Amino acid sequence: MAAVLKEAAVQPAPPPIHQLHHFAYRAKDAEETRHFYEDILGLPLYHIIQSDHVPSTGEFCPYTHFFFRLQDGSFIAFFDLGDDQAAQPSPNTPLWVNHISFRVDSQQALRDMKARLEAHGVEVLGITDHQIFHSIYFFDPNGVRLELTAQLADEFQMLQESKTAHARLAEWTARKQQWRADRAAGKPAAPLKPQQKRPA
Repeated sequence: MAAVLKEAAVQPAPPPIHQLHHFAYRAKDAEETRHFYEDILGLPLYHIIQSDHVPSTGEFCPYTHFFFRLQDGSFIAFFDLGDDQAAQPSPNTPLWVNHISFRVDSQQALRDMKARLEAHGVEVLGITDHQIFHSIYFFDPNGVRLELTAQLADEFQMLQESKTAHARLAEWTARKQQWRADRAAGKPAAPLKPQQKRPA
């Protein structure tokens, strides 16, 4: 352990990570996915990679990998493996947990997109009030849960939030360690309850 820590200590500092490049998901059908992201959400189809072999592993698996560009230059991307199969949801994770959230400019933009999605037959949940932002939720044709968010808090408010983040996570971690210890000792261990919200 000491040798590992010593080696880590002489490593260079992590270089800055500037932005998200892309998220990638499996798509059941490339054209259906293109229609949803480009024609409805307004994200332009920007780049396509096609191959019979996976560059990172070398395995044979023909695919079309296609990218839609966001305003900041990042992408959401998909793989159509040519078999009309969508990714299966995780059996131990509620459908609302894994999702990707996109930010829009204003609450009006959020309302406009909600109306646009519903006009195209997309079921939309929300508008949901998260105090520092408002959101709507919906699924794409592949079962990927998406969120659109309009930020309410300004940069100063978000900076204030960041000052308590480590302490709040440490509090959660301590309670989770106790929950694990209770389970290991055979004591009844109900699922952890949320921490009390602090007053604004």
